[in-house]
Amino acid sequence: MARRREAKKREVLPDPKYKSVLVAKFINNLMREGKKSVAQRIFYEGLAILEQRSKQPALEVFERAVENVKPLLEVKSRRVGGATYQVPVEVRSDRALSLSIKWIINYARSRNEKGMPAKLAAELLDAFNNRGAAIKKREDTHKMAEANRAFAHYRW
Repeated sequence: MARRREAKKREVLPDPKYKSVLVAKFINNLMREGKKSVAQRIFYEGLAILEQRSKQPALEVFERAVENVKPLLEVKSRRVGGATYQVPVEVRSDRALSLSIKWIINYARSRNEKGMPAKLAAELLDAFNNRGAAIKKREDTHKMAEANRAFAHYRW
């Protein structure tokens, strides 16, 4: 962490097709080894599959899916007098967005469908319908925070 001043947030340019910053951030997280064109192809093909399956505009389904996965609470480790407590804290909006994007991508990669676009479309559709692994991760995070509510007074 910077000691002298706050680190500046970098602005992400919107993606070329949908002119959306959220889509651009998602593609940047999906990208591996600097291969952005591959990540864009995977994402746009995934949205095409998603539109066929959901019979709704793909961008709306995508945005709703990301919104459904965003966590409200998480736990952070806090050391007090030799003991480490899991202290529940509210998640900042930018962190909630990045967590939801990462969870969707990670669980899409671990699915069994053939090809990454199909995996991504299936995970986004599950997140849109409030089911699937990414939603379970959010629920588990909330349960952990709820279970450790007794330590909320250690918040800093």
